[in-house]
Amino acid sequence: MATPWTLDVSADKPHSEYPRPIMERREWMNLNGLWNYAILPKGAAEPWHFDGQILVPFPIESSLSGVGKHPTSAQELWYEREFELPSRWRRKDILLHFGAVDFKADVWINDSLVASHNGGFTEFSANISRHLYRKGKQRIVVRVWDPTDDGFQPRGKQVNSPGGIWYTPVSGIWQTVWIEPVSLNYMESIRIIPNIDDGTVLVETHTHQPQSYAEIVVSVYDGNRKIMTKRGHNNSYVLLNMPKNFKMWTPDNPFLYGLKIELKEDKMPIDQVRSYVAMRKISSEQDEKGIQRLCLNHKPIFMYGPLDQGWWPDGLYTAPTDSAMLYDLQQTKALGFNMIRKHVKVEPARWYTYCDRIGLLVWQDMPNGDRSPEWQNNKFYDGNEFTRSEESDAQYRQEWHEILKQLESYPSIAVWIPFNEAWGQYDTENMASWTRYMDPNRLVNPASGGNYYYCGDILDVHHYPEPRLTLTDPNRINVIGEYGGIGLPVEGHLWQPDKNWGYIQYKTGDEVTNQYVNYASMLIELIPQGCSAAVYTQTTDVETEVNGLMTYDRRVLKVDKQRVHDINQYVISQLK
Repeated sequence: MATPWTLDVSADKPHSEYPRPIMERREWMNLNGLWNYAILPKGAAEPWHFDGQILVPFPIESSLSGVGKHPTSAQELWYEREFELPSRWRRKDILLHFGAVDFKADVWINDSLVASHNGGFTEFSANISRHLYRKGKQRIVVRVWDPTDDGFQPRGKQVNSPGGIWYTPVSGIWQTVWIEPVSLNYMESIRIIPNIDDGTVLVETHTHQPQSYAEIVVSVYDGNRKIMTKRGHNNSYVLLNMPKNFKMWTPDNPFLYGLKIELKEDKMPIDQVRSYVAMRKISSEQDEKGIQRLCLNHKPIFMYGPLDQGWWPDGLYTAPTDSAMLYDLQQTKALGFNMIRKHVKVEPARWYTYCDRIGLLVWQDMPNGDRSPEWQNNKFYDGNEFTRSEESDAQYRQEWHEILKQLESYPSIAVWIPFNEAWGQYDTENMASWTRYMDPNRLVNPASGGNYYYCGDILDVHHYPEPRLTLTDPNRINVIGEYGGIGLPVEGHLWQPDKNWGYIQYKTGDEVTNQYVNYASMLIELIPQGCSAAVYTQTTDVETEVNGLMTYDRRVLKVDKQRVHDINQYVISQLK
């Protein structure tokens, strides 16, 4: 199944945009494109001959990869390509970056192992300078093992036998691979935390040589106008005192201040990145009736958005182009939503930057894995929690920690969700507390529609098809984390011609729109009872699910855009 962007995919440099705009350097090289690939038995030696070529960064199971095969848990996927460095980089250190590789990756440069990483949803990097030849071609080899649902690792909705709400597996490289030159000392990471209560922004840097006497210089921009510069010490933080009349970020006015962060030695810049910050605060506060509410900048806000799976018929986990990825967000905004729940998947960095820029709040799920306890979603849980092995627990915590740290500086993110329903749910109270400890500046929804415990900031019920608050807690924010699922199979835009699935199904777009408006009107009655947010299932059809607002190929919007926009904005306005 093709999308409107399928034919726009370049075999030379797909996804050619800089992949990490929240920490952007001027010089870089994209390594996407055609690589050699081979599928071999697990544990086999590096291949002498390869099976063919694969288009990176599309997962091997996707049609856009040019392969369309699924390595089993008894096999490993190998990649190989060569590249040459510009001559002007010869005196620089070289960083190699992977946006995401599912699941276990080992990376060699010129036959030297430079990186190993477990985790299919987070970025990793390596300084490869000492393994490079002085000139000529450099060879990179990547080995990947991915057991999908044969393993306990976080995997989201991937299964070996897809059907219903479970989808085609995704293996290997599925986000951009790139390199960039840096000095011997450089910024490894940055952390940006705004505080509207005292009008400050904390900019924390971690550098490669923390003991050096370098200086950090941070400049703030309002558009193209520099409004301040402040200095601090290497591997420390700079506290910016923003102007008294600083501009707030909201979905209606998503204003971003530009940042230039420089690392200097002897007053000379040795590293420089561009970034941005939004002045906004997410909190839980009581309204005038004593109801606990989601608040943005200390004002109650009804957060309303779709469940967003982030799957594509041609690229699976990977959108065919950057424009395609942006299109979904633009459509979400045009339909009058102010929020998205990113469902058991982590998107590329550019996706979150687009949410920051166009004004969409994000509820971020942790991708599920392992097995699950009994699911009891209509009362507070009185059964036994699932017990993970030490290895499974360590993998979950490693990946969730990496996700929290990787996404912490994106202002659009409002809520962290460690578990969806009871999928892989375990040690819930401790996990909610740990999530809050890792990021005290956002709210924690312990288990969206899952087994309920007295922990976290939010009690989140799922109810299909109509929205209902089947359980409430007066001490927490009460939300409907999933409802709807109105199905409409559109002939000519189906993953398969029959056996399509939705919670309820209709035959025309008008019927779907009428039912959507009816359900949204029910939310208006629930808001005075304490409902503070709702998530509609879902943005698009996905494989055999036909309950999207758009078809899977994004060619048909099934609802009346204006009517849906108007009712969504009316629902949101009830808490303004």
